[in-house]
Amino acid sequence: MASHNLPGGTLHVADLEFTRVGYGAMQLAGPGVFGPPEDHDAAIGVLRAAIDLGIRHIDTADYYGPYITNELIREALTPYPDDLLIVTKVGARRDEHGGWPQARTPAELRAQVHDNLRHLGLDVLDVVNLRVGGVEAPEPGSIADQFDALADLRQQGLIRHLGLSTVTADQLAEAQSIAPVICVQNLYNIARRSDDALIDLTASQGTAYVPYFPLGGFTPVQSDALHAIADQLGATPMAVSLAWLLQRSPNILLIPGTSSVDHLRKNIASAALHLPASAVAELNAIGG
Repeated sequence: MASHNLPGGTLHVADLEFTRVGYGAMQLAGPGVFGPPEDHDAAIGVLRAAIDLGIRHIDTADYYGPYITNELIREALTPYPDDLLIVTKVGARRDEHGGWPQARTPAELRAQVHDNLRHLGLDVLDVVNLRVGGVEAPEPGSIADQFDALADLRQQGLIRHLGLSTVTADQLAEAQSIAPVICVQNLYNIARRSDDALIDLTASQGTAYVPYFPLGGFTPVQSDALHAIADQLGATPMAVSLAWLLQRSPNILLIPGTSSVDHLRKNIASAALHLPASAVAELNAIGG
């Protein structure tokens, strides 16, 4: 399997083997993650290039588009490679204005799982993440009813494994009391490090942690500092950010997204950057 040649190698969680460098499919949809892509053939090409380059972990959601991203994945990659893991999310929908309203009632979650199965052309979903909070931060409160609904679908054999997105440590513990959780997907990067303790907790549990927005939410001062360190290393800020995440903890999985094959190759190559201890210390101070 070519994936072993990717930066960071692979991560075993439960009975799954993830390439630590994956691919986030959100940008395959049109502007604002709404509607079809401007170049359909290019979107198909990116997905096929990801597989050819050894990526075996694709992150998606049926509300990207909506439906567009999953339908592109099905068109480009079926019959799916036996070792490909497709991780999807439920808990939101799109309105006619391109908004992202919540869709978290048990009935809505069940419908979204069946929609994912249909649009991806699958009989069972590898991993389904329950999206709980907004884009920027978790929202406190019980998620038992929602997670129970997904746990029931797992018992029915429609889902192999469950995960969570944009959650607190308390919500993770509540979900784990209902069914196993194999991954947590939250906002985290060099500058936005409120999840440091959660990363360490999930690592101790053998749970994957999947950060999104590797360059999101930086202040101008933090961004300038990152650029300065990247210049010192002869690398791009994105390369430094991805490399820092891989070195932060062995349970971290990356899902950088792009609609360009060239950018895809650069994302994979940049994750191979090894940061010396002095650079890591400087980067850690950015978020201090």
